[in-house]
Amino acid sequence: MSAAMVVDGKKPEDGIVLTPEQKKRQRERSIAIAVALGVLVLLFFAVTLVKGPAVLQRPL
Repeated sequence: MSAAMVVDGKKPEDGIVLTPEQKKRQRERSIAIAVALGVLVLLFFAVTLVKGPAVLQRPL
């Protein structure tokens, strides 16, 4: 008998099982995080383009 077996002989569940509503909300959160990250990347890119090569010419 392995350590994963429960005393009464039933096999334990494979981790946490989400309901369809929880899966939907998790997907919506993931999409929102991805969109926010994409906007942040575009913002950094736009600021870099606006500042131009002067970004690298700074006094030490």
